[in-house]
Amino acid sequence: MTPHTVLLTGAAGQVGSALRDGLRGRFPVLRLTDNRNLGEAQAGEEIVPADLTNFDEVRDAMEGVGAVIHLGGIADEHTYERIRDVNFDGTYHVLEAARQLGVRRVAFASSIHAVGFYPRSEKIGPDVPVRPDTYYGVSKVFGEALGRMYFERYGVEFVGVRICSFQPRPKDARHLSTWLSPRDAVQLFERAVTTPDVGFLTVAGISGNTRRWMTPDGWDVLGYVPQDDAEAYAAEVEHLHGDPQDITEQRQGGIFVDPTYTGLAGKEN
Repeated sequence: MTPHTVLLTGAAGQVGSALRDGLRGRFPVLRLTDNRNLGEAQAGEEIVPADLTNFDEVRDAMEGVGAVIHLGGIADEHTYERIRDVNFDGTYHVLEAARQLGVRRVAFASSIHAVGFYPRSEKIGPDVPVRPDTYYGVSKVFGEALGRMYFERYGVEFVGVRICSFQPRPKDARHLSTWLSPRDAVQLFERAVTTPDVGFLTVAGISGNTRRWMTPDGWDVLGYVPQDDAEAYAAEVEHLHGDPQDITEQRQGGIFVDPTYTGLAGKEN
C-alpha cells in the first residue's frame, strides 16, 4: 500500500524535521502539521497548522489523507496536566479523527520510556509488560493501548514505534544501545505506513546497534533493515557515562528514571 497523502504531525520537531526531509517525494503529497512555524511548503508538501489539543483542527488537517505518522506531542517529561492535555488527548484526537474519516493506518511515535525501568542487562521485546518511567512514558503506554483498541474495535491499523534515542550521531555510551539514526528513522516510519496488512504492531525504534537492549521483533513484518550501527562511534563515546552505581545508569530509561527528574515542568511559559 502506498498512500497518496500522508499526514505528519509534530512536523516542526526534531524527528518530524528529519522525516519531513527524508520522506519528501516518497509520497505524492506529504501534509505537515504542527502548532509551531513550519516555514514555506516545498514541492510535494502541504502545510495545515493544527493544535493537537483541538479536535476540530486535527480533523481538518486529516481530511483526505491515507495514513498518519503521529509524532506530535510533548517529547519530554512535564506535569501530569500538560502531558494529559497534549499527549493523552492529542493522541485520542488523532485516532478518533482517523476513525471518523476512514483513515486506515496510523504510525505512532512511542518511546523507550514506556519500558524505561527495565534493567540494561535484560534484552526486551515489544510484548514485555510495560514499565513506564515518567508521565511521559505513561502517555506512550496509553497511546499504544488506545491504538490497540482502535484496531480491534474499528479496524484502524496501528504501528507503535518505540523510539529510543533519535540523534544525528551517538552522544554517549547509552546511545550505543539506543541510537536511532535519521536515515533509519525515515525507513522505519515509511515502512510503518506502506507495509500492507500489519494489523497492530509494536516495534523497537532503533538502528541495527550491536549493543541494543531491544529485540528486532516485528522488523521482519515491516521489512525494516537498518543501515546504521552505533558501534561505529564506540571509540568516541563509550567512555561518556555516569556513575555505574546510579539507577540512571542501570535502567534503560536513563535520566528519566531519576525520581527527581521533571523535564520541562517549570521551564515553559
